[in-house]
Amino acid sequence: MTAVAAPPAPAGATGERPALVLRGLRKLFAGTPAVDGVDLEVRRGEFVTLLGPSGSGKTTTLRMVAGFMAPTSGSIEIDGADMTRVPPHRRDVGMVFQNYALFPHMTAAQNVAFPLQMRRTSRSEIQRRVAEALALVKLVGFGDRYPRQLSGGQQQRIALARAVVFGPRLLLMDEPLGALDRKLRESLQLEIMHVSRQLGATVLYVTHDQEEALVMSDRIAIFSDGRIEQLGSGEDLYDRPASLFVADFIGESNILRGRSERDATGGDWLVRGDWRWRAGKEAAERASLDSGAAAALVVRPERTRILDPSDEVPAAGMNSVDATVADVLYLGSDLKYELTLPDGQRAAVREQREGGERQWASGDAVKLAWSIDDGVLVSDPKG
Repeated sequence: MTAVAAPPAPAGATGERPALVLRGLRKLFAGTPAVDGVDLEVRRGEFVTLLGPSGSGKTTTLRMVAGFMAPTSGSIEIDGADMTRVPPHRRDVGMVFQNYALFPHMTAAQNVAFPLQMRRTSRSEIQRRVAEALALVKLVGFGDRYPRQLSGGQQQRIALARAVVFGPRLLLMDEPLGALDRKLRESLQLEIMHVSRQLGATVLYVTHDQEEALVMSDRIAIFSDGRIEQLGSGEDLYDRPASLFVADFIGESNILRGRSERDATGGDWLVRGDWRWRAGKEAAERASLDSGAAAALVVRPERTRILDPSDEVPAAGMNSVDATVADVLYLGSDLKYELTLPDGQRAAVREQREGGERQWASGDAVKLAWSIDDGVLVSDPKG
């Protein structure tokens, strides 16, 4: 199968120039910032996801990149050209919406052909490209069907084919899988990944689904209150969150709150009442917290262990705290234990059921333990 061709790079372009650059991008509504100083560079062929809760600014950012909304200030560059005030139809970007936005009176093939017709492409070239695009999304033979005759997943594939058929410089996707059921979403996640990689497309993707972002993205920009809180790979965000917001938003976390403390040897600790937990050196260096500052130690549930209260903590490089089992949740192959610490803080432990470990019951007195290197120390703005 011949893939839909991506457009050639502009004269003089090099592979080092970013496909998209946002500088100081802001958007105010009635004086209130919806997007507040976003800086972002997207490399050619990169899949970058804007992830965050509702109202965090991710969709507004995407709409400004598409040209559907003018920024209050800042700039947008696509392939080195300033597109800040250029209308949408002259930006040469493809767009996929959550609601498909297909023309109901047109067949699937006619919907896919529409962007080419607007560009006055020859009839023979339209036929060739539409056939390639339908093959790319695995809908050969569906071209004569109307949107009402297609399932939700098939309609989204047609929307994707329409967005890529003209070889856009940038592909924008606004929660394209949000209206689909979980199983279909997971299937289309893989298809979108395969299509974008086959085309070498540069993708800016918006979602509020963490798992979707982690599965599909080369890098993820976490949005909060109109700003990018952290930008990095899924592994970076999960294992090395730069803030308490990111740690709490991505995946599940145990968040132990207290005060930071640095000892005479330069070691960093989180202190709460009679408890002192050591932070790993790398985590402490990244946090750079002043002694006495409000802080939180973040530990993922799968990085923790439950020990019998009488057991010795197995190594010097471990933290521990007494706890009581509050709830036991069965999650298929895993067990999740909800624990209560002596001061009322909650923690969770996730273990494989087939691991041969002892199973605990609600009300059991236990000891929660984790490696020093698995704890990430961050500032606690609410402390």
